[in-house]
Amino acid sequence: MTLPALSRTSDQFPGSAADAAVLVISDISDSTDSLAAHTGLAESLEGIGFTGSPSAFTRVYAPEVTTLPFAVVGVGGTPDAAAVRDAVGTALRSLTGFAAVAVALSPELDAFADAAAEGAVLGGYRFDDYRREQGKTRASAVVLHADLDDSALHRAVAVGEAVALIKDLVSTPAEWQSPAQLAQSAADSVADLDVSVTIYDEERLAAEGFGGILGVAQGSDRPPRLVRLDYAPENAMRHIALVGKGITFDTGGLSLKPAASMVGMKFDMAGAATGAAAVRAIAALGLPVRVTAWLCITDNMPSGRALRPGDVIRMLDGTTVEVPNTDAEGRLVLADGLVAASRENPDLIIDVATLTGAIVMALGHRHTGVFGDDDAVAEFLSAAEKADELAWHMPLPVYMEEMLDSPIADMQNANMGDRMGGASYAGMFLRRFIGRVSDEKDAPRIPWVHLDIAGSGEHNGAPYGFTGKGPTGAMVRSIIAFAEASHKEA
Repeated sequence: MTLPALSRTSDQFPGSAADAAVLVISDISDSTDSLAAHTGLAESLEGIGFTGSPSAFTRVYAPEVTTLPFAVVGVGGTPDAAAVRDAVGTALRSLTGFAAVAVALSPELDAFADAAAEGAVLGGYRFDDYRREQGKTRASAVVLHADLDDSALHRAVAVGEAVALIKDLVSTPAEWQSPAQLAQSAADSVADLDVSVTIYDEERLAAEGFGGILGVAQGSDRPPRLVRLDYAPENAMRHIALVGKGITFDTGGLSLKPAASMVGMKFDMAGAATGAAAVRAIAALGLPVRVTAWLCITDNMPSGRALRPGDVIRMLDGTTVEVPNTDAEGRLVLADGLVAASRENPDLIIDVATLTGAIVMALGHRHTGVFGDDDAVAEFLSAAEKADELAWHMPLPVYMEEMLDSPIADMQNANMGDRMGGASYAGMFLRRFIGRVSDEKDAPRIPWVHLDIAGSGEHNGAPYGFTGKGPTGAMVRSIIAFAEASHKEA
């Protein structure tokens, strides 16, 4: 991963270590306390039509502030943490060609220094692994002129590294990211932390009955993997299980995708990448929460060995599933992961997947669809709000239960006669594989949240805030915030 080194200082802005400077300001017309007003910069900015609206960015000649190349970025008239994070991210994403950048907040924004630090790391990310020649590079160092304690600085770096890990893994072409390679990358990502790693190869998967993962994998020449990452501090107050979909390339199998729909399907392992990144960040922060991630990793390829529409597979818990649609493979691998996670009886299960095109049609490309038990969903949405990530509670209608019925097996993975409500159908399928809190017949299910990031996990439009084109790292910041809230409320 390529991120800027982040430090903070109380020295006078912009200091001697930087070769460019950025000032973050609120709406000029509404602020008499802003640094822009005090230095006389406000008059110059108004002269070029710059008012400090959210994430507005411009480079200016400002000898009254500094002789360095200088830029300002706005947060609007009613700033909050999200506006400051996006503004600093915009500045670091936009200001290229400088090795070290000094960033200062106008005094009325001092309360948002932690968000500024996070935005600096997130906006400074770059992925140049496959370019022969690099263009103008982003800063390799950022000095934040703000009152920021060590813990906030450490958290900003941990969050930035988590998002960067997801972006790195998702950006890697499938030819260089087989299931075995992704499994090893996940293991390597936590090698310096107190996290235990277990990698299940195809032989162990077969011996233990992971029929969902093996069924999807049987069309590929590259064998599947299941990765278990376990961060288990002695003082853990709660046990959260994460289950991630890791389809390293999704052709649709014999239910073959159209050529245009297959472009970008290396992205279908973003859920597994999110699981690994969340464990890494939570362990790096030393949170007193146990987190166990199950990363379900395979290709979905057509071949003479591949699953055929209408085949029946037996899942880890013994459930038989008819497969009318081999392109609804994500729910098959997740189901095995959910069963495995349930067997450890965690306090809550969160699964993450680029699962359905239907969620993109429903919510677009910035909101994540959140399904599951009402109380668990409400708790997660609170964490997402704190992390300033967009998420929306989606329904799991009881009337869809009968649509899961198969004429020859316990259930089916798709209802080819009625494909409306596809995101909710997928959620209902997954819910069948959530275990009970005890062996008693009427015991309640383990609390569960399902995150469909098919839309939010990738951005192909114009850059905004700290988000550029490509993978976004959606929901890992929310999962981190959820873990932080879990130990505070326990």
